Amino acid sequence: MKMEEMLREKLGKEIAQSGDEEIYVALLEIVQGLAKEKEMKETKKKVYYISAEFLIGKLLSNNLINLGLYEETRKVLAENGKELSRIEEIEPEPSLGNGGLGRLAACFLDSMATLGLCGAGIGLNYHLGLFRQKFEEHLQKEEPNPWIEPESWLVRTDVSYPVSFRGMTLKSRMYEIEVTGYRNRTNKLHLFDVETVDEEIVEEGITFDKEEIRKNLTLFLYPDDSDENGRLLRIYQQYFMVSNAAQLILDECVAKGCTLYDLPDYAVIQINDTHPTMVIPELIRLLTERGLEMDEAIDVVSKTCAYTNHTILAEALEKWPVSYLKKVVPQLMPIIEILDDKVRRKYEDERVAIIDRNDVVHMAHIDIHYGFSVNGVASLHTEILKENELNHFYKIYPEKFNNKTNGITFRRWLLHCNPKLAALLDNVIGKGYRTDASELEKLLDYADNEKVLEQILEIKKENKRALCTYLKETEQIDVDPDSIFDIQIKRLHEYKRQQMNALYVIGKYLDIKAGKIPKTPITVLFGAKAAPAYVIAKDIIHLILCLQEIVNNDPEVSPYLKVVMIENYNVTKAEKLIPACDISEQISLASKEASGTGNMKFMLNGAVTLGTEDGANVEIHELVGDENIYVFGASSDEVIAHYENADYKSKEFYEADERIKAAVDFITSEKMLAVGQEENLKRLQAELLNKDWFMTLLDLKAYTKAKEEAFADWTDQKAWAKKMLINIAKAGYFSSDRTIEEYNRDIWHLEKSGI
Repeated sequence: MKMEEMLREKLGKEIAQSGDEEIYVALLEIVQGLAKEKEMKETKKKVYYISAEFLIGKLLSNNLINLGLYEETRKVLAENGKELSRIEEIEPEPSLGNGGLGRLAACFLDSMATLGLCGAGIGLNYHLGLFRQKFEEHLQKEEPNPWIEPESWLVRTDVSYPVSFRGMTLKSRMYEIEVTGYRNRTNKLHLFDVETVDEEIVEEGITFDKEEIRKNLTLFLYPDDSDENGRLLRIYQQYFMVSNAAQLILDECVAKGCTLYDLPDYAVIQINDTHPTMVIPELIRLLTERGLEMDEAIDVVSKTCAYTNHTILAEALEKWPVSYLKKVVPQLMPIIEILDDKVRRKYEDERVAIIDRNDVVHMAHIDIHYGFSVNGVASLHTEILKENELNHFYKIYPEKFNNKTNGITFRRWLLHCNPKLAALLDNVIGKGYRTDASELEKLLDYADNEKVLEQILEIKKENKRALCTYLKETEQIDVDPDSIFDIQIKRLHEYKRQQMNALYVIGKYLDIKAGKIPKTPITVLFGAKAAPAYVIAKDIIHLILCLQEIVNNDPEVSPYLKVVMIENYNVTKAEKLIPACDISEQISLASKEASGTGNMKFMLNGAVTLGTEDGANVEIHELVGDENIYVFGASSDEVIAHYENADYKSKEFYEADERIKAAVDFITSEKMLAVGQEENLKRLQAELLNKDWFMTLLDLKAYTKAKEEAFADWTDQKAWAKKMLINIAKAGYFSSDRTIEEYNRDIWHLEKSGI
């Protein structure tokens, strides 16, 4: 049946006479039905991808593209006086993730279904998400971000499990979302919830009683953990997620004939970061309850679980005091103690123990000892894990360590968010790249084709104009579409160094005030949320918002420089920003960003990277060559040496360079204090001068030089278009299809079950 007929039938009237909301609900129901018809045939072995985050974004257009119905739907609606883009706006964005970790998980689910791999995502059904970001008085304020509506992609199931904590047992309820593959089968994302959750307990902002576990368990992603109750709530959430996952996995495997002793033949569990680590002791507990001896259960689980490490930041490698675990999940502690004892009997090195001498449980250590695979997410990251951060483990288990460079799904990040560029690629190189991204390399044959280069430039200009219209409507800011769009959008963290970008802006502002006018106007765009309890990160947002007011309202400066901080940055806004970007800011301190995936999305859409040799930037650099990327800053080896020697002192850089001094001093200047909060600005300035843990001032001079070089090169639009083309052509390596093929080849070993 054609989409026009399906819509008429579902609406019960003519499409032209229906409202946008009616059409949205009808499309949602049609797509859900079609996705269900294509559900994956169960294979003997299945992958279960457990993650605290799944940043799936809006799903209507993505699903229409994957089902091969997008163009037909858009055309049918247009013929009836309706716009699909307007109908898309009705859909709320599922608030199930924060940053790259969650977006990666969403891309991976898409690629699993596209490749015909039987798999499921497992997470939690957060009612109010991370938070909705509001800017008031140049400060970030947090509000609940509800997204669950009566008509949504979320389907309630009959699956329910008891989950026991100390002093109480909660009954779960499983919801699921269909995950469509591109012209292939459909997998599922399973999200567990409790029906006792009560959104009414939220008070001002996102504060709530953290002790009311029955009412708050699935309210928020990453609840504030600056106090003990917040940290305990994190453990409640994580155990609830993995206990449900473990029970579901065992039930599904037994139904297929698994004896439990042969569990690794039926299931592989990918642990995405350390949040789901407790699945290991929980599975061991459940297997012993079902009749396996402890050693047998440990052996079975060790052959079933694989661990993805996403960070070398100590703060993100979770550690929980034994006392906390005893307060929440006392049933797991005897098992964790047995796991620790086995390690201690084998290895004398205290650094590889699971429970350290301070009675703290290291979650990553459980994953490494009792999983069969440990992977990093970019070549540099994996080497740093092997040679530095996890070297003592690598010496024990060299065979477990492997690299799986992250990827993105091209369907969403090109076909959906940049249809004009996708159409050009279709015409020039054919549509094969949609399922085999390596075919983008065919574009290299057109690197000197003036017509193709002009079309790429024109598409970029159109995307920039569209973003300007959007910014005017949503942020009430006028931006020059002919300016250079320099964009940094990602989670706000000191290691990602938004503060370095802000210091550059200050330097450029002071230059313009001194009469040094840039050849081309520059628009610096930021989008970022800071964790509610991360004080310095919120101070950096405050600095950027103050600069936005000062710069944009200065008639001497604003024709040449604009600053825009996007409020409540999310996937939907990323889809508008990325196609319009000229220069992609990937400026984390070398050795700190595991991979990054925003860098890949920008590259795919024709932006040129300005970045350190960090994460996947290293591989981007190798692919595009020196001429098509702007690299600066200390190397990862140099940075690691600075940490080991404790010899970096930011004040020395401040005192030795007048330009750096002027930028840092400006943070507490009269102009800034007139629009900003003295406490926040002074605290941030003191942090930069006395600590600067992520070495902002170390790289600021080199960053400024590289950025100015990029801006100067941009003025030669013909040469710039060639850089854009080469970046697009070389982006194919970063397809999540390639990443998932590698996971399956090296770790999962599933048979394919496609159409």
